[in-house]
Amino acid sequence: MISMLSKQEIVIMCHRDGESQRSIARTLQMSRKTVKRYLEIFYEILERSDDATTAIAEYLSKTIRYNSDNRHKVRLTELTCKRIDHYLKLNNERRNSGLIKQLLKKCDIHEALRKEGIEISYASVCNYIQKKENKLSAKEAFIRQDPEAGDSIEFDWGEIKLNIGGKQTRLYLAVFTNCYSNYRYALIYNRQDTLAFQESHVSFFSHLGCVPREMVYDNMRVAVKKFVGVYEKEPTEALLAMRSHYQFTHRFCNIRRGNEKGHVERSVEYVRRKAFALEGKFDNLDKARVHLQKILDETNLKKQQLTGQSAYERLQIERKSMLHAHSPMVCYETAQLRVDKYSTICCRTNRYSVKDNLVGKFVDIKIYSDKIECYHENELVGKHERCYEKHQWIIDIKHFMKTLMRKPGALPGSVALQSNSILKELYTSYFISRPRDFMETLHYCKENNITDNRLKDIVVKAQKSGAKTVTMETVVALLGNDQTPCIATKLPDDEINKISRSQLQQTNNLFINQSSTCHAN
Repeated sequence: MISMLSKQEIVIMCHRDGESQRSIARTLQMSRKTVKRYLEIFYEILERSDDATTAIAEYLSKTIRYNSDNRHKVRLTELTCKRIDHYLKLNNERRNSGLIKQLLKKCDIHEALRKEGIEISYASVCNYIQKKENKLSAKEAFIRQDPEAGDSIEFDWGEIKLNIGGKQTRLYLAVFTNCYSNYRYALIYNRQDTLAFQESHVSFFSHLGCVPREMVYDNMRVAVKKFVGVYEKEPTEALLAMRSHYQFTHRFCNIRRGNEKGHVERSVEYVRRKAFALEGKFDNLDKARVHLQKILDETNLKKQQLTGQSAYERLQIERKSMLHAHSPMVCYETAQLRVDKYSTICCRTNRYSVKDNLVGKFVDIKIYSDKIECYHENELVGKHERCYEKHQWIIDIKHFMKTLMRKPGALPGSVALQSNSILKELYTSYFISRPRDFMETLHYCKENNITDNRLKDIVVKAQKSGAKTVTMETVVALLGNDQTPCIATKLPDDEINKISRSQLQQTNNLFINQSSTCHAN
């Protein structure tokens, strides 16, 4: 396509100056066929028009249409089409699995292709997918808003489904979006309950180091206690407690008007898609949370189209206009429960163990979104990771030391042993016929703050050193030799030190073998 100036030059040089097509092509350094084509168009227009000025104006505005029927696609190769079809198939699998909110959009597929090293335009991807799916997307108009810095932040929940440890799990995203900077922050929770609602705010305000003047919510149950009239809503005690602590105001959206908090509505879909559309399997929930934070950091550092700045850069400007964040608010629920005959308390259909000397007594419970703490007379007597399944037993074998020392025969079939995979492996591999020795070893480890993993390493080390059986004395000996001195002194590598080290090693092996033999007898 030639420029408007070249089209003018062709007409002037031929129509006014009378130059030949070959001369014009040589002067303008273009093909003679191109010059001929443009002159034919001009003379066709001139024949239909009575005025040369009008004909020139129409000629300059007319675009030549080229025959592209025989052209082949350069970028949209067979390999590229197969990769696009792969992502469309992935979308169908997710749609059939109920993950309709975690589908890849056209822009995500284009970004994935670019990461694979396939150079193709976004328009080509859209055209191929549109032709493949044979449907047109309806366009909607939006009203651009211009919020003030530090004025408001929007909050909303979003549902996700992830494969955690080989099990499909329904989880929830607590998503925050700054209206001015479009800075996004999100956390993963097991439920959309009051504790998660409060803890997500505490975490976000601690992350920012400041608080907005206003928080915006829809009509979620954790924020709206009840409706008063048609438009008025009464906030929950949880929201009022946060307002009182952090000194912000709040605003509720109208019913079925998600566009009134459009920033976070878009952010929920955006964060969910960017973080979990391609990656949906994790060994545990902590790894999913780390992955989410990594994606958020990447998105917040990207340049925004309308501002030319990243969300992180605009957040630094916004922080100057926000309120000071007070010390983090403590969020937990309390209860007082009686310890049953199994030395457990029942909380939300699940049972959690406490020390076995508290049977029949009352303990005070602090319930957090991710853990449960048990206290008796202000002493911590049990701490567990909170379980969101139903009718589960969460048992710590160290809570039953006294009972199992008196009843070692109850150890093999106990829930306490079955719930700890490391100790169960140690027992079945090395102590299966000696439960009392096993309990004595665990008691020693508990008194000396020795972890299960370290105990396992010591037992394996004892077996490798030639010990026939592993006893508490063996473990104590190896643990004592395994201690790291406070001040390490590097001795010279002379003959005396070599002989000394060899003698010490022989003495240590002799002690281990003698301990094992005495215990066996």
